[in-house]
Amino acid sequence: MSTATLSVNARERLIFALDVASIEEARELVQKLQGSVSFFKIGMELYVSSGPALISELVSQGKKVFLDLKFYDVPETVKRAVRRVAATGATFLTVHGETKIIQAAVEGRGESDLKLLAVTALTSLDSNDLSEMGFAGTVEDLVLNRATTALERGCDGVIASPQEASRVHELVSRSNKKNFLIVTPGVRPEGDASNDHKRLATPTSAIGAGADYLVVGRPIRDAAEPAKKAESIIAEMQRAFDDRRE
Repeated sequence: MSTATLSVNARERLIFALDVASIEEARELVQKLQGSVSFFKIGMELYVSSGPALISELVSQGKKVFLDLKFYDVPETVKRAVRRVAATGATFLTVHGETKIIQAAVEGRGESDLKLLAVTALTSLDSNDLSEMGFAGTVEDLVLNRATTALERGCDGVIASPQEASRVHELVSRSNKKNFLIVTPGVRPEGDASNDHKRLATPTSAIGAGADYLVVGRPIRDAAEPAKKAESIIAEMQRAFDDRRE
């Protein structure tokens, strides 16, 4: 995205993944990160246990919510579901990157402020996985194809791993969609475990590749002092954003 020429506040660009099983655990983490993190991702596990209640709770506290449900269904169902999400006050929502799904989501979003992010390829996948699924080509081929569709069909951004972020950034730079976002999971500070991500990078390299927002979960959640870990990541992100402006 073209934010490379703007002054970026890294504190607003770190999204903490609330990958826990209950609303009580989520509330505890939100409290621990008070003053450090203001943007939180709610995924399938937590949404199943808490429903929309936690979204409303966080929004009422002035926090932002990234609802990561990766909608993929009959287009009419997707459209109606997105309409419901838009009413919750969530900031980001993920949908799968197929043309009909994106079109339905855009219709459902309507004139609301909800930003739609197309999933390109999960960071747990590599080319061998795609081959087993019957996809020809590489992960990068799939990501660029879906990013192009997202650009053309009205999405606000994509989910892309650090390895593909630079190519997506090049694609966006050639378009007239200067506010198109690249949101990047699979980010691990140097020395942290990779867990189940196969395509990951450090905050510095991800931002250098063109990422606009970073999604980080376990490195913060499992730290002895989550807020201190978050502050360390934010500081690294800020240096990377500042370097990208030069």
